[in-house]
Amino acid sequence: MGKRIAHIMSCTALLALLATTVHAGPATITRAAWGKMSDGRAISLYTLTNTHGMQVKITTYGGTITSIVVPDNKGQMGDVVLGYNDSADYIKAVNNTYFGALIGRYGNRIAKGIFTLDGKTYHLYINNTPNSLHGGHYGFDKKLWSATPFHRRGTVGLTVRYMSKDGEENYPGTLHEKVVYTLTNDNSLQLQYTATTDKDTVLNLTSHAYFNLAGAGNGNILDHFMMINADRYTPITKNLIPTGELATLSGTPLDFRKATPIGARIDKDNVQLKNAGGYDHNFVLNQQGQGVRLGARVSCPRSGRVMEVWTDQPGLQFYSGNFLNGTNIGKGGKVYNKHYGFCLEAQHYPDSPNEPKFPTTELKPGQVYHQTTIYKFSVQK
Repeated sequence: MGKRIAHIMSCTALLALLATTVHAGPATITRAAWGKMSDGRAISLYTLTNTHGMQVKITTYGGTITSIVVPDNKGQMGDVVLGYNDSADYIKAVNNTYFGALIGRYGNRIAKGIFTLDGKTYHLYINNTPNSLHGGHYGFDKKLWSATPFHRRGTVGLTVRYMSKDGEENYPGTLHEKVVYTLTNDNSLQLQYTATTDKDTVLNLTSHAYFNLAGAGNGNILDHFMMINADRYTPITKNLIPTGELATLSGTPLDFRKATPIGARIDKDNVQLKNAGGYDHNFVLNQQGQGVRLGARVSCPRSGRVMEVWTDQPGLQFYSGNFLNGTNIGKGGKVYNKHYGFCLEAQHYPDSPNEPKFPTTELKPGQVYHQTTIYKFSVQK
């Protein structure tokens, strides 16, 4: 009888494992319980692994990338994304850094939390005085997304969905958004966004992952070499709002057309660097309207890791972790100090609803919002 019970328990455990694991040859995706929302809804954590051992973890809380594990130039695997140990740390985070989260309804800042659409003025929650930032008080980064794992042509991925009701955070229109994460066998993580609305609205989706190619928590990123494929940028005021100008990068400390260490000019006596406390600027990417193209390339001399960002978006926000201040205790108890991570957020320009000369962020019924962004990892010997 005891052997039979043990056999039944063994079979039950096996079935449970099979129920949460999708195999695509040697590539896999697994699901694990990962805490609960304040209302009791369950949060899941999915682990995607490709044929080379690259691993990506994504949680349904905020559609957040919690980990990306890739090899260095010695073959040693390391986690290059800043984040927390568990869902409770993300939920209770006092210094909201948006680690790894999907951002919406509007990524970046809207000046004074006000915009006008179809003759009506909308007032948004002010959470970055005097502006509204990353969707407001309770943006997409704090929502529970539904998730569906898949395997396709030897790769694995995860589709996450969220419905934002008309009036949520004072934005108009019921919005249905979907993000498809695909981990490919060339060590790329692809993000494909789509969205539809039933009423005219504004929309700017992005991913807010913080990277450190030396390993999360392993010092600052000032020695990383950054190249951004942009000749122009949008200068900002002291409130970090674009002036409306598309200015040349030539002759400024923001010029990264040639690979340059992030820290080489970050302390220069420059009004733009002072306004942001470092880099927190939207770069106007070249080859606009030509689909997915190289937006940036970053390399770390300590690890040999290289990351490329490919996107079809008009802008790329480069943020050098200026507001990290040591209050965020990350994975493994590591402290995240200033400049311990960088973000490259593919998106439209900040405050576009108030700047008619910027590419439009309006989405109308019958239209489909599309965005593709790819993070590709490799090593330099």
